[in-house]
Amino acid sequence: QVQLVESGGGLVQPGGSLRLSCAASGFSLNTYNIGWFRQAPGKEREGISYIRRSDGSTYYTNSVKDRFTISRDNAKNTVYLQMNSLKSEDTAVYYCAASLIASMRSAAYDYWGQGTQVTVSS
Repeated sequence: QVQLVESGGGLVQPGGSLRLSCAASGFSLNTYNIGWFRQAPGKEREGISYIRRSDGSTYYTNSVKDRFTISRDNAKNTVYLQMNSLKSEDTAVYYCAASLIASMRSAAYDYWGQGTQVTVSS
């Protein structure tokens, strides 16, 4: 059974950091492109980063570039999203997803986790 489970969310002050984890079971994460998405209340789901299965190259949307870092630990079958310099506008539910297509379009993704809440507030 294919499953993705996110963890690591929580409440953090502006300027702080969090590391989200996306643990996979039922398949090897390095056989899929893994994306991170987020959805804030009243807004559409937004793709923010992905890591390619082929070579581990990464992509970031402009709003998180230079603040967030996606990485993959094949031994642990886990993908991480290190989030630094967090802002209030980063508050959202964060999801990881797996796709055979390297894309920031959510429609391209076949498997999704349940999401983890990140709240940035003083």
